[in-house]
Amino acid sequence: MSTSKSMTTYSQVLNLLPDRGYGNELNIQRAGASFDGSETLYQPEQLKIVKTYRFEGESDPADMAVIYLIHSESGEKGFILNAYGTYSDEDNRYYDEFIKRVPVEEIRDLEV
Repeated sequence: MSTSKSMTTYSQVLNLLPDRGYGNELNIQRAGASFDGSETLYQPEQLKIVKTYRFEGESDPADMAVIYLIHSESGEKGFILNAYGTYSDEDNRYYDEFIKRVPVEEIRDLEV
């Protein structure tokens, strides 16, 4: 997780993700979720959140975001980026219920 000591921005983390194998965003729809470029549709129980990065904008609420690194049961990897607070993904009514059901199995030594 990013700390105030490292001052890593979420755009810096997003830029590193492809090199670490997490370049595909997970898109959540009513029927399930799929990674960019994949036709496979996953249910929450078929995924795992393996790392969470939370960013808090001290001076700009638009900088408040969370990045979840995701693994699928079939080996696909990717991420979910979501703002929270005022800029959250409230327009996707399936997001909250979906993400609540994704199991968290954090990999402690995983750094991006």
